[in-house]
Amino acid sequence: MRRSISTLLLIALLAGCTAGPDYAGPPEILSADTGHRFVRTGEELNASDPALAEWWLLLDDAELTRLVTAALSANPSLQAAQARIAQARASVRQDRAGRMPTLGTQATTIQGRLPGLDIQGGPPPSSGQTEPEAESDDALSFYNVGLNANWELEFAGGSRRRVEASNAQAAATVANAEDARVQLTAEVASNYVNLREAQFRAEQYQTQIKLQEEILALTYQRYQQGALPLFPVGNANAELEVLQSQLAEADADKAVLLDALAILIGRVPGSTDEDLSAPRDIPLPPDQVTVGDPASLIARRPDIRAAERNLAAATARIGVAEAARFPKLSFMGILGLGGSSPEDVFDVGEFSALAIPRLEWNFLDFGRVDASVDRAGAVRDEAVANYRQTVLLALQDAERALARFGQQRVALAARAQIKSQADSAADLNRQRFAAGAISRADLNRALRDQQQASADLVRAKGALTLAWIALQKSLGLGWQEPARDQ
Repeated sequence: MRRSISTLLLIALLAGCTAGPDYAGPPEILSADTGHRFVRTGEELNASDPALAEWWLLLDDAELTRLVTAALSANPSLQAAQARIAQARASVRQDRAGRMPTLGTQATTIQGRLPGLDIQGGPPPSSGQTEPEAESDDALSFYNVGLNANWELEFAGGSRRRVEASNAQAAATVANAEDARVQLTAEVASNYVNLREAQFRAEQYQTQIKLQEEILALTYQRYQQGALPLFPVGNANAELEVLQSQLAEADADKAVLLDALAILIGRVPGSTDEDLSAPRDIPLPPDQVTVGDPASLIARRPDIRAAERNLAAATARIGVAEAARFPKLSFMGILGLGGSSPEDVFDVGEFSALAIPRLEWNFLDFGRVDASVDRAGAVRDEAVANYRQTVLLALQDAERALARFGQQRVALAARAQIKSQADSAADLNRQRFAAGAISRADLNRALRDQQQASADLVRAKGALTLAWIALQKSLGLGWQEPARDQ
């Protein structure tokens, strides 16, 4: 009795152990700035933490908000990411259920013939007597209907490590889906801004083409009068051809961007043309921009969260591999009705039970377990390197976006100044034309310069908004904190 109790206590003690290293978290990576700020943060940026979700609302564009909402609900790539989450969570439930016993129904029949085995156990025949009817019965028949149960116990906690790895992998899948959401919202906004810029560019080219056509007609008229040689006519015609090719390019850009937006919201190309055909102003980012710090970036970006969870899963799988070094105890049981004839399965008095415990321990495997553990350790080392690389690239992405955003602010201010000067020059040339001091062709050239300055200003506005969108993307914004499983 004491020996049985000691054996059970030893089994319980071994079952409480868990093989492999416990996860201690990812390696720490800090900013190069001693104050742990972004190196490229300008004075105009706020170091407080930004809001996570729906940054596009800050652009105050109802059409953009509608497109983003449609993309989040109907984009096929995002739907595929959600399906991968369902797969990962089902795997977690499967691994958890694998730790529990199984119980099912079964119907069993065994037919065999074992020569030399007297199943009936009758007395041996007396010497000298050979009666065929008294020969031993060496046929075996068994029939059973009832329940069967199986349960496997691991002494090293390999199943617990497997569940731990599945939970971490499922969390990584959720983070990957949130990263897909970040990428999607930024792509929708970028395509939308590019579309508005292309529409404005097309309008400007159409206006410039009309002005250039007048310049060409006036130049050709002066050539016919003998006041100009032929080459100014050729130059004016070449400028017109350039403008027409630029208009065709802008129209092609509009078509491509309209189709891109249609695909992003889960619709066929051409289905958004009517809704987005009317030009609208390019939305501008808010005056106050919050960026946080590298520590908040690392904690917030979904791709970093996914890399960290992959590292946790790889660490847990080392324990799964190491658990193979230890013994496993399994139980199989059969409980039901049956006997040596088919009629016995209907006889409640013919109760049968079978219990089969099995202890398995592969103490000699010629290094298979060692190789498996080494492989799991190498996978964990790869996950560490991937995490570090993901963090470094995220910091680079943020620093680059900060630098570009600051540069586009300066560029927009310069283009606004150029546009103001072009407006003043156009007003002055209108007055000079009205006074007869310059020709119509000279006035049209000034008006063309004004239109070009307007186009450059709109392009600078678009570049600033695109830089702001890239900044939101680099900061890992545009997703909701997922609900944690209980």
